[in-house]
Amino acid sequence: MKHAIVLLLTLTVQPLIAQEVIPLWTGSPPHSKSNTLKETVIESWGVPCVKNVTNPTLTVYRAQGDRSGHAMIVLPGGGYAVESFVAEGQQIAEYLSSKGIVAAVLKYRLPLTEASDQPHLLPVTDARRAIALMKSRAGDYGFDVSRVGIMGFSAGGHLAATVSVWTADEPNENPDFSALIYPVTTLGAENRKWLEESLFHRKMTDAERRQYEFVDNVTDATPPAFLLHAYDDDVVPISESLLYAKALAAIGQNVEMHLFSRGGHGFGPGRTEDGTSQWLGLLANWIKRQ
Repeated sequence: MKHAIVLLLTLTVQPLIAQEVIPLWTGSPPHSKSNTLKETVIESWGVPCVKNVTNPTLTVYRAQGDRSGHAMIVLPGGGYAVESFVAEGQQIAEYLSSKGIVAAVLKYRLPLTEASDQPHLLPVTDARRAIALMKSRAGDYGFDVSRVGIMGFSAGGHLAATVSVWTADEPNENPDFSALIYPVTTLGAENRKWLEESLFHRKMTDAERRQYEFVDNVTDATPPAFLLHAYDDDVVPISESLLYAKALAAIGQNVEMHLFSRGGHGFGPGRTEDGTSQWLGLLANWIKRQ
């Protein structure tokens, strides 16, 4: 199995060579503490994932062909334990780039207690920084500074929802649109248990529980969203997307949702056999209308 991972990584090196990898922070990132963790690639759910991320980066894929003027930041999923950087990162960015959309894969810091005394702040701080950094380079990459979106898969979708629903004090840290792919958006008992074990590493306070109930916190400031889910997802129920879409529609916000009968959880760029391979084209078209 190790040989398979090495081969896959070798095959993904060539596209990455042509891209620009940007350190997210200069100096020590906020909320970090000294640690001896080593970033490692492992196989999880049958795909390459990276664990022990403590040095966040943005890998930027320039738009090819006719530029749309948009940029999208991609947040891989992995339950806040690892990041599926190929299936839910590189492959997504390469596709969007081929459609004239600048794409950047964020390798965000994982909420590790060895790396921070406030681990829950690491992913969201990095996501905010990624938005601001991309907007600061709009001229370099040829996109409109007011057309920067954020998208995420599963836990990455939870992170994308976080920065979409919580309005930042600095306007340049807010996304202009979002794409939530089989995301977590509510805070029932099961989701709260997951966040307390994987993100907070402690019990959430009453204030935090209210804050992380994203569906209840949608406002006029929440950006437009593209949502994607499969009915047979047995990890994140389809209701997580349905309720978020309903909340956006209730305030008159632009929302588009696509539901597949089969696909399960974590289908990434999709598969031809169950029809999920159609979704990236639908997303690219939606982005260009924003």
